[in-house]
Amino acid sequence: MSQIETLVADLEYNTERKQMAIPEYGRHIQKMVDYAVSLTDKEKQEQAVENILYVMGNLNPHLRDVPDFQHKLWDQLFIMADFKLNIDTPFEITPKEKLDERPEKLEYPQLDAKYRFYGKNLKTMIDVAISWEAGEDKDRLIQTTANHMKKCFLNWNKDTVDDAVILKHLEDISKGKIKASDVKEPLAAREALYFQKKTVSHSKKSKKNGKSKNYKSNKYRR
Repeated sequence: MSQIETLVADLEYNTERKQMAIPEYGRHIQKMVDYAVSLTDKEKQEQAVENILYVMGNLNPHLRDVPDFQHKLWDQLFIMADFKLNIDTPFEITPKEKLDERPEKLEYPQLDAKYRFYGKNLKTMIDVAISWEAGEDKDRLIQTTANHMKKCFLNWNKDTVDDAVILKHLEDISKGKIKASDVKEPLAAREALYFQKKTVSHSKKSKKNGKSKNYKSNKYRR
């Protein structure tokens, strides 16, 4: 076997190596941790762990002496060691069982597919309106919700929309708990739902520019 073939045979590919628990620290730190785990003498293992923590802390020197960060380093060290270290620690290590727990499923507000253009906050507004007792505040919230729906609808259709369509959608999304008759006033007009920017006409702009230009030229004539 040639020297090149020997070197190729000795190469260690990442696919053949042990999977790292925290890849951000790199392969060398993981090998140091594996060596510390292999030590049977408790005193030597503690010394090895101390050196490893020093190297890990040097990766973020500005946080090395912060107590919360030190606790984090200890937790990460035990994760990389698969919790096989038999040493005393200055912090309570997060149990492996707790890390393996699956988080609770987050509940997201869901809208019917055909009403997604109203946005996810609409469901919250409707649920709050339904939960309130009948009265002036509830009527105002329902009115505001309907106007918000109209504005969202016009974001997709800039021309116009029949108020009856918005009220029908409101009733559908609330599953009939809010009726069209619960909206006491007509919905806001399209113009009232959008702020129109004032634009300067071309003639006024030209006149303004011409005035400043003449003023500048007269200034130098003096």
